[in-house]
Amino acid sequence: MSNYVFIESRDPFDFPDTNAVSETAVALKKKGHTVTVFLVENGVLGARKQAARSQVPAIVESGVTVLADDFSLQKRGISMEECAPGLQAGTMVRLIDLIVQENTKAVWH
Repeated sequence: MSNYVFIESRDPFDFPDTNAVSETAVALKKKGHTVTVFLVENGVLGARKQAARSQVPAIVESGVTVLADDFSLQKRGISMEECAPGLQAGTMVRLIDLIVQENTKAVWH
């Protein structure tokens, strides 16, 4: 099986096509692949518990690992306590570690 890393940088409330990333990540996980969604820049706006229509809870429930860039969270005034359960803080170093693994496909959106 392959590893997939989806890097989501778009605001999920301004760009409805971010749902395609969520759906693809969950579908690949169901097929047995290792899948991570890494939220950066405005992509972290959907990480909040109170974010209406956020796909993050469904992605986490599917078994996909969801990480939010700690710097992006900080710059948008979002604390980890405000984030959806199961979401983890991540760093750019962690992202690099993920995408340089053998047999990994990275997709930036």
